[in-house]
Amino acid sequence: MPIDTSAKIFVAGHRGLVGSAVVRKLHQLGCTNILLRTHSDLDLTNQSAVESFFADEKPQYVILAAAKVGGIHANDTYPADFITINLQIQTNVIVSSFNHKVQKLLFLGSSCIYPKFAPQPIPENALLTAPLEPTNEWYAIAKIAGIKMCQAYRLQHNFDAISAMPTNLYGTNDNFHPENSHVLPALLRRFHEAKVNNLDKVIVWGTGSPLREFLHVDDLADAVVFLLENYSDLEHVNVGSGKEVSIKELAELVKEVVGFKGELVWDSTKPDGTPRKLMDTSKLVGLGWTPKISLRDGLVDTYKWYLENYGKQ
Repeated sequence: MPIDTSAKIFVAGHRGLVGSAVVRKLHQLGCTNILLRTHSDLDLTNQSAVESFFADEKPQYVILAAAKVGGIHANDTYPADFITINLQIQTNVIVSSFNHKVQKLLFLGSSCIYPKFAPQPIPENALLTAPLEPTNEWYAIAKIAGIKMCQAYRLQHNFDAISAMPTNLYGTNDNFHPENSHVLPALLRRFHEAKVNNLDKVIVWGTGSPLREFLHVDDLADAVVFLLENYSDLEHVNVGSGKEVSIKELAELVKEVVGFKGELVWDSTKPDGTPRKLMDTSKLVGLGWTPKISLRDGLVDTYKWYLENYGKQ
């Protein structure tokens, strides 16, 4: 059923890539009662603070996009932080949502919940069938616990909690940090800096052969609202574009969008990473949702945002 645009909707993690996109989408739909709290206003790891917030505000919908995230190095350096903070956030928000009779909760995870050697494309039922990727298992274990917690509250208390697992995301509010950003924003920044500094070439690690899937975060926000309105079941749902692109094709497209005229050189002495990583999104497609933003259009949009926010640096 359609979201009541006057209902109180709590978006946890509204400053992040996902949360900010969800807030933009809700504003587009005319929602007038969106509850937002920064970390300094509400520490989601603090159980009594979260409980007080829910008691005072009594939201009808909760979108749980808050998480401690980071790359391989961060997960490796701070494993205790990644498992503890994420478990605390999820547990506090899910329990308080149930205690204060939230109508529906949507928990957002990540494709890293799946086994390291999952079948490709990865179906929802691949969860917990084999060992995880060791480099980010602390984060993945917390996210799996979140899925299981939503399922447990549905089974025991008939609480309408659902989970969505997005693929690799990009777009407005992405992280363009030179050391710890993901492949797409990292490429965009490198080609931009090469263009600005009139370099004759950009060197990219590997052969460019691995296949990856990317989804614009505004498409994810659209899927979040779709699932809130149309899905109420036990199993989590994969959210992806269903389209694969090689790192080579991606790099060439980024080069074109940025307008870098130099050469693109592949350093094949460097590692390639996993050959293929694609989500099976047939479940979501079967429910009636498909993405709308092409990779090219999404890159143009993201580069425009990058220029407005980082281009002066």
